[in-house]
Parts: sequence; C-alpha cells; structure tokens
Amino acid sequence: MNWGNRLLLVFIVFGLGMGYLVYRTSTTDFDMVESDYYATELRYQQEIDASKNAQSLSTPVNLEQNEKGVIVHFPDEMKNKKLEGTILFYCAYDRKSDRQFQIQPDSDGKQLIPATELPSGHFFVKINWKDADTKYYMEKQLSVL
Repeated sequence: MNWGNRLLLVFIVFGLGMGYLVYRTSTTDFDMVESDYYATELRYQQEIDASKNAQSLSTPVNLEQNEKGVIVHFPDEMKNKKLEGTILFYCAYDRKSDRQFQIQPDSDGKQLIPATELPSGHFFVKINWKDADTKYYMEKQLSVL
C-alpha cells in the first residue's frame, strides 16, 4: 500500500469518527438543573428567609430511613399544627427519578414516604412548608437504598 492510499484511509477513518461524534452529541439528552431557572432565581431570597426560619426551630427536620420507607420527623413545635407544603426528592442526574409529595404529618409530627414510591438513588430532599404565616425551608441529602 503506497502513501497515497494510507492518507486516503486516514481521512476516511477521521471522517467516520467525526460523523459518529456528531451523531452521539445530537442524540444525548442534556437536562438542565431547573427548567425555569430564572423564576427560581427570583424566588431565592424567599428561600433564604424560609431557611433561616427553619434554623430557628428547636430541632431540625430529621429524615429516617427503614424498610417501610423514609420517615420525615418535624420539630416538636410543629406537632398538632396544620402544615402545608411539599417534600421534593430531587435526583440531580435523573429527572425521571424526582418525586414530590404533599406534607401530611400525623399528630406526632411524622410523615411516612413509602419505599414503594421512591426509586433507589441519591437525592436532595427539599422540604418547603408553611405554618400559618411563617414559611420554612430545609434541604438534606439522602441515599435511598
């Protein structure tokens, strides 16, 4: 094989490699962290204030994992109060694994998230809740097995 054929072969292999890379990049799905990131950024000060309110509670919200699921323990001062809000299990690497639940604690201030409703993986648990006029926010990391 002479040098001209070798050069032609190199160009063909290079062209096929570039074509493959273009195909792979055009078919890869890139999810943004937030689909409405601008509106989320505008609400960020409210989140900071709510986080400070949550830090001022006697105890932080606690997450406990067992074979039944994840138990969310609200602080003692939240017992027997009408709480409104959401619990978001946010999976940064897979949007399909995200789960959101309405806050519905029992009289002891606990809420069970059943294991059957949570896929395994690493989550950021974002809890937004409101008691009367005071808003609270906390975020913790949790690995669901």
